[in-house]
Amino acid sequence: MVEMTREDFETAVGDGLDLVPAELADRMDNVVVLVEDDAPAEDPTLLGLYEGVPLTERDAGWGAGSLPDRITIFRNPTLAFCETREEVVEEVAVTVVHEIAHHFGIDDERLHELGWG
Repeated sequence: MVEMTREDFETAVGDGLDLVPAELADRMDNVVVLVEDDAPAEDPTLLGLYEGVPLTERDAGWGAGSLPDRITIFRNPTLAFCETREEVVEEVAVTVVHEIAHHFGIDDERLHELGWG
């Protein structure tokens, strides 16, 4: 397991967000990115999770009073999955882009085809 402080991990998540092209970042709507230490008990090796309504599924009734969509990046599973700090930074970037893609309505199958699985 790679050792990395929460602060350094959060910086890696921020760096991953910086990789998102501005034209896409500007289209993100009502979404928050969070870091949690542990993944849900039912999937303890999960690296990231998107929870919300993808932009492609929102209709005219969506919005008023809606809570933000959540993208959560899980620190401990990522640190356990990687062997070096450099791998952590790369994996975090891939995970951030992967979860943002879900916000845009892209499913896992398509993400794997594109190399972001």
